[in-house]
Amino acid sequence: MTKKALNVAFREIRNYLAGKAIGITRDKSLMHEVVKCLFCKVNYPEIGINRSDNESLARLYHDAFTDIKSQVQSIFSDDEQFLLDPASIGFIHDTLSEVDLDDPRNDPLSELYQAFVSSDARGAEGQFFTPTGAVSWLVDAIAPQKGEKIIDPACGAGSFLSYSARHMRANGVSHSDINAALYGIEKDTYLSKLANTHIALSTFGESNVVCADSIERKDRNGDPIPFELDEHFDVVLANPPFGSKIKIGSDDAKRQFDLAHRWTLDKKTGRCVKSEKLATNPTPQILFIELCLKLLKPGGRMGVVVPESMLSSSTGSYVVQYLLEHARIDAVAGMPENLFKTSGKGGTHTKTCLMLATKKSEANDDHKIFMAEAKWCGHDSRGNNIPHDDLPIILDNFRTKKKPSNGESHLGYYLTTSDIRGNVLAPRYYNPEPVEALNLMKKTHDLICLGDLVEQGVVEIKVGDEVGKLAYGTGTIPFVRTSDISNWELKTDPKHGLSEAIYQKLSKKQDVRAGDILMVKDGTYLIGTCAYVTKYDEKIVYQSHLYKIRVKDETVISPYLLLAALSSKPVIDQIQSKRFTQDIIDSIGKRVLELVLPIPKDKSKKKKVESIVKTSIDDRVESRELTRKAKIYIADID
Repeated sequence: MTKKALNVAFREIRNYLAGKAIGITRDKSLMHEVVKCLFCKVNYPEIGINRSDNESLARLYHDAFTDIKSQVQSIFSDDEQFLLDPASIGFIHDTLSEVDLDDPRNDPLSELYQAFVSSDARGAEGQFFTPTGAVSWLVDAIAPQKGEKIIDPACGAGSFLSYSARHMRANGVSHSDINAALYGIEKDTYLSKLANTHIALSTFGESNVVCADSIERKDRNGDPIPFELDEHFDVVLANPPFGSKIKIGSDDAKRQFDLAHRWTLDKKTGRCVKSEKLATNPTPQILFIELCLKLLKPGGRMGVVVPESMLSSSTGSYVVQYLLEHARIDAVAGMPENLFKTSGKGGTHTKTCLMLATKKSEANDDHKIFMAEAKWCGHDSRGNNIPHDDLPIILDNFRTKKKPSNGESHLGYYLTTSDIRGNVLAPRYYNPEPVEALNLMKKTHDLICLGDLVEQGVVEIKVGDEVGKLAYGTGTIPFVRTSDISNWELKTDPKHGLSEAIYQKLSKKQDVRAGDILMVKDGTYLIGTCAYVTKYDEKIVYQSHLYKIRVKDETVISPYLLLAALSSKPVIDQIQSKRFTQDIIDSIGKRVLELVLPIPKDKSKKKKVESIVKTSIDDRVESRELTRKAKIYIADID
């Protein structure tokens, strides 16, 4: 018999209680009642097997809850009772009986919380659960052992600690040993209590979760955190809070962190150098990365969720340098943007990576790093479960050191630390599949680097300008944006027209001519999309999110051949691997110069490609201009 999915079960329970329960209306209050039932069901699995009616079942749950209260006093008070009527307890019992609560991969409290508390409320309070797939991947990859001390310094509702408890329990570790091994720090009072609940659901005992600020190292009363911190733990698991708007730590606390200082690039050595000045507002994820390393013993293991932008942007270069100097990076797995989406509106599209590292106990060494890029994570952008999930495959490849082939190289590949370029650790940048595809073309194509063409003066690349929203609608000069480019064409009716004065101010600098190619450099799915500028398109202004690419020596390559090459699958695949997340949009940036163009060696084939592209553009342009003239002609009153 197929078991019911947890999220489906808890949505059914929530909908039932919302319309049935009397005297309890707030979602958190209803959720707390379900938590009581969950504790009874998990710790007394035989409860209600032979029940005759809801009243007798409710009595069994009341008796079980009385016993539970005496054993987990930090979660339930002595005077707490069930507030639900017998029919509601019966419905919850029957629904939970359809779920596999023994599966260590299931996280009942996480799914319960997400079903009962709206995404808006969670976001407003900063209360987000790390997706179960990411939690299980990191814990299973770290594989905590009996006797190891494990900490999450930003534990939220305790997903990592709870899964670690279930992982160790499944491997025969006793409840008492598990409780002694788990430590958590959470500055939100409600979440810290929820974290204790989360762990107790698996171990039925008290754990070492405290309500405190791990950066300040003080509890909510201003007292020191009641256990040892630096170099005291074998394993650190965390999903640090990210966001540039989050204020974190006093100046005194931040001075204890190297990564809270300003870093500058020494152009002679190519290395980032720390200054004595504090950064104006260091992002929390950066400080937490250093904190995680501080907490580990030499040789200790770390499994963290990090935003891809921290591992790929030029502003995060010093962070990657710091990581490489203080830790051996064991694995980095890029996650789909859907990973943190819980519904159509809930969650975030932030691109993240799962990173495994070991704190160094000796000098730098050149070693292999496992990398992978997941395309699927088990749910879609609306949070609906789907059958496609790359995470288990990637975990298996990491454990067994497999190197997949047949178009699945992105699910597991290796590079050494000496292969790292520009302090970039984003896995998709090193995806071997585009390179493998190019290598298959060597016999029939010349592989030409776009950057070489620029350096030789064959091709020129420029960036556009922004004019500000107040300039929109001031005239009829097209202001070309990324959305105005499609299928090698510029839209004839762009949304925002500019005045003649603005055009004249920018026309000399922009210098748009027929034969130029406009390419989208920033955005989302449009990055790499190209358009050919015709004689009808010269009087335009193009925005800063576009490149203008001009062929200056057509004896080497023609604009038509360049346009076809830039739009070919081998180049589009390269663009996908070289686009990095910057805040809320992606960008290919200067990495456009790294693109390798496959140009046919056969001269007749080159001529044919050029002819096809020219004919395609000419036909479309003439059709477009006829359409434009018809629109004007029909409204002409002469």
